[in-house]
Amino acid sequence: MTDHRIILEMGMGNSLHGMNYQKAAERAINDALRHSTLTVFASTGLSTEEMRVQVTIGVQEPEMLDTAALAELLPRGNATVTAVKGGQNVANPAADEVHVIATAAIEAFVPNQAHLWQQSDR
Repeated sequence: MTDHRIILEMGMGNSLHGMNYQKAAERAINDALRHSTLTVFASTGLSTEEMRVQVTIGVQEPEMLDTAALAELLPRGNATVTAVKGGQNVANPAADEVHVIATAAIEAFVPNQAHLWQQSDR
């Protein structure tokens, strides 16, 4: 059976000094996590261990990210992180530095639960 996506959250994180892509990505993930709560597990009796979590991080230099370390930030489920080209670098010539903006999309999936539900005539 196919997994069903139960949540999609977005986040943004910055590294204003030091051009640190990892720090910006961590902040983007934490921002997205602060926007969500997964009450479905308490309501249905599902285990969070059954949840698959897919994180997509966008930064201008995705090869600079340690995706395994980023996956460890996820508090529940079986997480994988994919780094893609995205986000934004903003030059600050006055300070001779580049500010990094990372974006994160967190998707959570659970196994199909349709067989457990029945439509009511009411």
